[in-house]
Parts: sequence; C-alpha cells; structure tokens
Amino acid sequence: MHDSVQHCHQVVDDWDRHWLDFSAAAELSPATLYRRRLSFRLLGIHRRDASARMLEIGSGTGTFAGQFHTRLPKAAYLGLELSRTGVGIASRRVPHARFLERDLLQAPAPAEKIDFQATHALCSDVLEHLDDPQLLLRNAAAYMAPNCKLVVTVPGGWWNAFYSHIGHRRHYNPADLKDLLEKSGFAVERTYAAGFPFFNLYRILVTLRGEGLIAAASREPSLLLRASGAVFNALFRLNCLHRWGWQTLAVARYRGP
Repeated sequence: MHDSVQHCHQVVDDWDRHWLDFSAAAELSPATLYRRRLSFRLLGIHRRDASARMLEIGSGTGTFAGQFHTRLPKAAYLGLELSRTGVGIASRRVPHARFLERDLLQAPAPAEKIDFQATHALCSDVLEHLDDPQLLLRNAAAYMAPNCKLVVTVPGGWWNAFYSHIGHRRHYNPADLKDLLEKSGFAVERTYAAGFPFFNLYRILVTLRGEGLIAAASREPSLLLRASGAVFNALFRLNCLHRWGWQTLAVARYRGP
C-alpha cells in the first residue's frame, strides 16, 4: 500500500469519548513514546532555554506537556486542544501549563485576543484526522512568531481498522507532508521517514490484530500489553531514519503573516 492513502468517507470524531476510552493505552503505547522522543530531538530546545515559548497543536491529555515542563520548567507552554475532556485531564496533570479548548478548523472569534507567540511548536499525529489540515495549520499559525520552528509527525504506511475507528482520513509520506506545509505558509527544512525496521514491525502486528485492537485499547492495559510495549519501546531505540520507515516527520519554519 502506498504511504499516502486518502479515505473519502466522512467520519464523525468524538475526541471526548476517545480520550476517555483510549488515553491509558495511548500513554503506554511504544509508538507514542517513540514519537515523543523524536519530537524532543527535532525541536532541539536546550534544557536551560527559559525564553522558549512552546505551542502544542492537539495537546490531548497533557503527556507531552508534562515531560516538557519537567525538562524546561521555566519555559512558557500553551496547549490547544479540541476536546474539553482532554483539556480537563491535561490541566489537572500539568497545573503550571496553560491549555485552551480551541477548534482550529474555525477562525478565531473577532473578540478573541491571541497573546501567545510561540518560538517552537509541535503538531504530533493530528493532521491525519482532518479533511482540511491546511486550514488548521493556517489558524494555528496565529499563535506562532515568525520563524517559529514547527515539528510535525504523521503516520505513514499500512492502514488498519483501529485507525479508521479513531478517525484517520489519510496517511502521509514525506513528499505529501512537505507539500502540505509549504501550501500552509511554512518553509520546510527537512522531512523524514523514521521507524525502520522495528516501528514497521510493530505496525504490521497491530494491523494483524484488526478490530480486536479496538476492544483491547479501551480496557485497562493488561500485563501482556505492558510487557510487549516495554519490549518494543526498547527495540524502537534501534530504529533508523530511513525512507522505508512508517513514521513521517517534518521540521519547518513559519514564514510569518
């Protein structure tokens, strides 16, 4: 299957329900931990850089925010999240961070004051859920200073039932992602395909589980799931940035309004 797969059917997303059902499994997923390590690496923020202003587009339940605050406790952080449930969980988890419930597919209200100009931004596994990702990126740019460094991660590779269940519209290859970012007002510094070979193997095994994964992910993670996750988490540290990898990433700069 080609890395870029467009699914034209409309999916009704319920992120309040998804975070309630799948947040525990998502936080233990070796794929989530792998993306987070790659994101910190590509953001390249020095631990002593108190002047950094970090924007997370799609902050979920605050797992990245928690690690960011631990690494850079004096840096500013703003998380924008569609789900009220996600904002509530994240605010309790990281009380020193700032989270806003914000639909970035809608233009800011005329009376809304945007008082955050990010120097760094992360959009991790969000764009694949959208019919119009360009609109989200353009609206998110209102929270970025010119030359803001943006790191984007999106899935590539095989499709499976779980991805359809959580509302993926498409998967991306590096060329797809570069094209999207350039059309959205960003200068792309580099794109990557990461995860070969162990991330790919993990994704194949997930695909073979089919719809059984949906039921498993909505329950409290079992001992077997935790153990297998720990094994893959260790193996993922041996992954390469290789064109055959199924995790797609990009580093870009906001050109400014």
